[in-house]
Amino acid sequence: MNYIIPNWPAPSSIRAYTTLRTGFDERSEKPEIKNKALSGLFSLPSAPIWIKQVHSNTVIEAIPAHLAHIADASFTDTPNRICVILTADCLPIFVCNKQGTQVAAIHAGWRGLAAGIIENTIKQMQQPSDELLIWLGPAIGPSRFEVGLDVYQAFTQHDTHAEQAFTPCAPNKWLANLYQLAALRLKSLGITQIYGGDFCTYSQPEMFFSYRRDKGDTGRMASLIWIA
Repeated sequence: MNYIIPNWPAPSSIRAYTTLRTGFDERSEKPEIKNKALSGLFSLPSAPIWIKQVHSNTVIEAIPAHLAHIADASFTDTPNRICVILTADCLPIFVCNKQGTQVAAIHAGWRGLAAGIIENTIKQMQQPSDELLIWLGPAIGPSRFEVGLDVYQAFTQHDTHAEQAFTPCAPNKWLANLYQLAALRLKSLGITQIYGGDFCTYSQPEMFFSYRRDKGDTGRMASLIWIA
């Protein structure tokens, strides 16, 4: 298998996938090259709306006019419009509503999480929190993500409950749990139907690229979602 199909109770109209390193090696800035590679894996209904990820809290609608715009999440309620992000340790997040009429893809590194990329995406979707389903895709796991005081304070000064997602490992060093940090943000919005969070990109080199493990010399996995 060259990709993961999320294990979540999404409606039958939702198509969602995350590639593995054996299926898609993203090294090009050109959308047409990435599109050709993905087309070898999936029957895509249209060209994905690629965004320029910069670890921000910017969210845009996935429309052709926004191709290559700076953002770290995209959303749509248009069938066959593909939201897509790239990750290699950061957390990919899929969102859909229970009716299968809205989807979003979020690129959530620690900076984006701390800056509110989840909150901004959910706000744009304008859906009741109990109508939303979440899947947390493959990211660096809690036993491998060592961070310093800047990361610790970015979360704990916003919400003291975030302390539970950090395990001290050295003076002013912690192991951070990206999955838990994302879940805390989602739950603070009233969203409780959260799935996934079962992988570690760093510890599973046969499956995933990892920016930290490979010291920056690496590809990235694609996570794409659309309404069929």
